[in-house]
Amino acid sequence: QVQLVESGGGSVQAGGSLRLSCAASSSYSLYCMGWFRQAPGKEREGVAIIDSDDNTKYADSVKGRFTISKDNAEDTLYLQMNSLNPDDTAMYYCAADEMDCTGGPLSNEPFGYWGQGTQVTVSA
Repeated sequence: QVQLVESGGGSVQAGGSLRLSCAASSSYSLYCMGWFRQAPGKEREGVAIIDSDDNTKYADSVKGRFTISKDNAEDTLYLQMNSLNPDDTAMYYCAADEMDCTGGPLSNEPFGYWGQGTQVTVSA
């Protein structure tokens, strides 16, 4: 059983940056990893994913502003978020799976492991 623990959330003003981290108890068997977010009253949406070959995919709303990366040696997934705006306010979740990314729609990517989430709040 893999455990995922997010950190790095917080409150920031519009235009600011945050870096989220997701520590995995073990990443050697994880082939697809990603970040999702859910704002109050909205459905959960995929933000970014990274596959076993370090190929990445982003939601249109974050392209050019967010960067997903991973450090296999440290068993850690990152999400660098720049130029934040109030629409980015949400609970952010780390996700991972032992199967590689399917290449399908980002929000439909299946993940077997989820973290508890870290809150990101962006004020105008």
